[in-house]
Amino acid sequence: MTDNEHEIEQPDERVPKRVIGTPAPGTSMLGAVEASEADAEIPGVTLQDEAKARKAEKVVALCFTITFLAAIAFLVSYVVFPVGSPETTGLSNLALGSSLTIAILGLAVGIVIWVRQIMPKYSLIQERHEMASAEADREVVADTFVRGANESGFVKRKLLRRSLLLAAAPLGLVPLVLLRDLDNSPMRATRFNEVLRHTVWGEKNKEGKPLRLIVEGTGQPIRAADFNSPGGILSVVPEGYEHDLNALAKATLILIKFRPEEIKSGVRQNWTHDGIVAYSKICTHVGCPAALYEQNTHHILCPCHQSTFDAADGAKVIFGPAARPLPQLPISVDEQGYLIAQGDFDVPVGPSYWERGDAEAEARQGGQA
Repeated sequence: MTDNEHEIEQPDERVPKRVIGTPAPGTSMLGAVEASEADAEIPGVTLQDEAKARKAEKVVALCFTITFLAAIAFLVSYVVFPVGSPETTGLSNLALGSSLTIAILGLAVGIVIWVRQIMPKYSLIQERHEMASAEADREVVADTFVRGANESGFVKRKLLRRSLLLAAAPLGLVPLVLLRDLDNSPMRATRFNEVLRHTVWGEKNKEGKPLRLIVEGTGQPIRAADFNSPGGILSVVPEGYEHDLNALAKATLILIKFRPEEIKSGVRQNWTHDGIVAYSKICTHVGCPAALYEQNTHHILCPCHQSTFDAADGAKVIFGPAARPLPQLPISVDEQGYLIAQGDFDVPVGPSYWERGDAEAEARQGGQA
């Protein structure tokens, strides 16, 4: 064995190193096609000036870098900026919208410059037949149009024509009216929150007394002494609002009767009466009626998306997409023993996004949980 056989072959330092994102030496991005062949002159194809193309390449790279940074800013803004009061929500929307706009705009500008200043220009000629129809066909179409216009009376009957134009004119203004919904002023947000936060349970009846709880469908008031079977459940509505669908959309309740030992710390004891607890029937996910009740586990189930609440523990969410418990209504009895509402809910009912404009209510709900 010779000395040459013991020598280890050293790499040729003259071979250029491959950089990530570039083709291997001696090849092109097109595979086996050599770069010289790809750049060869082709009829109808004009290559860009190389010096200008290199400058445009730097501009495109800058645009793509801006897109990268803006996309990172969007992700950071989503985590950093909370959503709560109108001020914080507006700041979050501004940060998310601005960063996403810059990201998409940078990407679009970079692609446009790439296409217009780096890629070659093509001159294409396509032969087309004469686009105009035959003279006989045009005469038939014109005759049909004129005859139809005369038969409709649009030309002859001025009253029809003018009233049609009058009716169509306001339709052009409809989109402008819809833009009013984009109003995010504090005054409008306050009015919106007031409508969503309050229900009729805070109102009084004609005699100035708290509203009674009545059975949904029958309209009968409920005596606490008559609702004495543990595990029982009733769907109830406010007295005097049995047929007010707008009021019932927020005020419908479910009553559940517990044994004293079954009630956990999540339930507000001073808002109950003799083991009877009242919860909003409106699911806090998307507002479906959460009225399915499992007596053995004390679970309230929403049939729409399977959100599950523990009725014995303040209706806390134990499963599903709902984000917060079902609000509890304070109840008591009047001098005749009928169940009445002590007041309104202290947090908004229904889907969680309804309470986004009220930081105070959200804080109270978080403290309760």
